Amino acid sequence: MLLLLRRLLFCCLLVAMAQASAGEPVVIYLAGDSTLAAKLDAKRPETGWGEALPAYFGASARIDNRAQNGRSTRTFIAEGRWQAIVDTLRPGDFVLIEFGHNDASKEKVDRYTPPADYRANLASFVDKVRARRATPILLTPVARRKFAASGALVDTHGEYPRIVREVAAQKHVELIDMQRLSAAALLRLGAEPSRALFLQLEPGEHPNYPNGIEDNTHFSPRGAALMAELAVDAMRMQRLSLATYLKPTADAPQPSTEK
Repeated sequence: MLLLLRRLLFCCLLVAMAQASAGEPVVIYLAGDSTLAAKLDAKRPETGWGEALPAYFGASARIDNRAQNGRSTRTFIAEGRWQAIVDTLRPGDFVLIEFGHNDASKEKVDRYTPPADYRANLASFVDKVRARRATPILLTPVARRKFAASGALVDTHGEYPRIVREVAAQKHVELIDMQRLSAAALLRLGAEPSRALFLQLEPGEHPNYPNGIEDNTHFSPRGAALMAELAVDAMRMQRLSLATYLKPTADAPQPSTEK
């Protein structure tokens, strides 16, 4: 079974390369929540880390960011957003799938997704992308900035990242473990320096937030850039199929000193 899946992946890669050589870029769809999504001007300087990804890819690939604020796997499906991606997929395309922040929010009944349903939704996403001869890539949710008095980072996602890892293992799907990568980056920086990665503004510092804001979930431009860099580094190091379309390291954005 594993050999068959590897052959299927290889065939998808060949199709994608043929597409690129014919002058049609492969499309990399982003499906996820506000941590990944593009932002309105009224929300700046809040920045989704998906906004920083296009700078890493050459002309043979195009990012189509379909992530939306406040969405869980359940609401992304219910609103028809997932089917809209499936309907436009071509052989050789990719879909990066990162949910969890809203799925795990029990107090927000409009978006909460029980663990069993979350698992089923992720598995369904994988199957539907593969049925279109495209490549799914699962991502665990990025970490929130929440430090204990001891200096340890407090996990806020519960069992949801583990479910992503399990679905990826069971279905032999490529995985980018953004929770572990981002948590390690926050710990290296420490509690106070890591504030710069998030939407943290004093009163009067920005016209969009006259009263200031202390948001430990959503990113500043600096934080979004670092998260994208961590994801791209993982693509290269793990030799994911998507890494074929990355710009040469010399042409990509300069590496951060914050990792």
